[in-house]
Amino acid sequence: MIEFMTSAEPLEIGVMVSAVMLVLVLLGVRVAFATAGAGFLGLVWIFSAKMGFEKGFMVAVKMAGTVPHSKATSLSLSLIPTFILIGYLAYHAGLTKSLFEAAKRWVGWLPGGLGVATVFSTAGFAAVSGASVATSAVFARIAIPEMLKLGYDKRFAAGVVAAGGTLASLIPPSAILVIYAIIVEQDVGTLLMAGFIPGVVSALIYAGLVVFLAVWKKDLGPPVKGFSWKQRFEAIPGTLPIFFVVFIIMICIYGGVGTPTEAGALGALVILAMALYKGMRWPSLKGALMESAKLTVMIFTIIWGVLIYVRFLGFADLPNAFSAWIAGIDQNPFITLLFILMAYAVLGMFMDAIGMLLLTLPVVYPAIIALNGGDMVTAADSAFGVSAAGCAIWFGIIVVKMAELCLITPPIGLNCFVVAGVRKDISVQDVFRGATPFFVADVITIAVLIMFPSIVLWLPSLI
Repeated sequence: MIEFMTSAEPLEIGVMVSAVMLVLVLLGVRVAFATAGAGFLGLVWIFSAKMGFEKGFMVAVKMAGTVPHSKATSLSLSLIPTFILIGYLAYHAGLTKSLFEAAKRWVGWLPGGLGVATVFSTAGFAAVSGASVATSAVFARIAIPEMLKLGYDKRFAAGVVAAGGTLASLIPPSAILVIYAIIVEQDVGTLLMAGFIPGVVSALIYAGLVVFLAVWKKDLGPPVKGFSWKQRFEAIPGTLPIFFVVFIIMICIYGGVGTPTEAGALGALVILAMALYKGMRWPSLKGALMESAKLTVMIFTIIWGVLIYVRFLGFADLPNAFSAWIAGIDQNPFITLLFILMAYAVLGMFMDAIGMLLLTLPVVYPAIIALNGGDMVTAADSAFGVSAAGCAIWFGIIVVKMAELCLITPPIGLNCFVVAGVRKDISVQDVFRGATPFFVADVITIAVLIMFPSIVLWLPSLI
């Protein structure tokens, strides 16, 4: 046994340690601890085989300690707490209620009007909040009572809120897009801009589905009528701070005035000033800061654990081996891409979105680039019709959309559990049933993004 451990090749070690890590995750061990433990074990094994246990152990300890610190202090990661804080401050400033009220007055006349209003208001809130869970929690308190009051089906109401919350994953600022950019070493600003149009398309498909379901089943969600044009225009000023923050973020990223980090900090300052102006007191501010800190710590802990595992994968050369295997499969590249996305759909049933992406991207991302034709391929010579740089952005949006889909699929579906937790009168089973049609809508959106990469790449091409 000892002889095997000292003579094992790095690739063999990579496969075995990765298998151990997957078993730990399936057994319920937190992703952060499973990846950190497996990564550290793998580093010790690889270095011990080369230089003996004592020296190998010390090298592994130093590496496991320095890698997370070096990445966590990068400027890109500082985006995450500011984006999350913007969302919580916006809620305490009452901006979410203003968004929902404005959307209700403008689109409430449609079949399922309050459902459509919920979709559009969650999309608007997503433009200042990078957290899907926070978006679902906020609108479970605001939109569901309004819908139930008008006789909406409770499953339908809960499903709309759970699905609408997922839009925060794509529409910038998005914490999960920032994480993707860091893992695959792409420009954060470019990826944030790439998510804007797909996020809008996804919201429109959701809204179309709500209208279709309300027409198909009349008692699902009645329209809301009776608002005059004057009342509609009176609702607009309350939403202006949201648009102002979106404008700041877009100008900083697209106009080159500042960095995404500076955009996040300035946006948080604007929303804080608005919240204080509207009467927010210390208990509410403390709550916003504490919730932001908790979510940030959770995300950073996962990132730290995965970074140790990623460094181990590099020494084991597992990503290159997997890429070569994927690129060597003799079949249509789109079929291979489809199987990879199906694997994400299955994996998302058992893991949270951030953990799933952090766990898989170090291996899957190089394989997709290789499948497309390599790091230097042009759009004309590529398998997917996009250049190497474009493929990195395009695949990022698709895989984040897959992560959205996993937020509403059982048994993990975090957004569904959040909605059920806020609304004790609606069971989690009812939320999952209500969100099922939106799973189909997400599949349609992903198919559209695969067939028309320009939807993703057009806006970044202007930067």
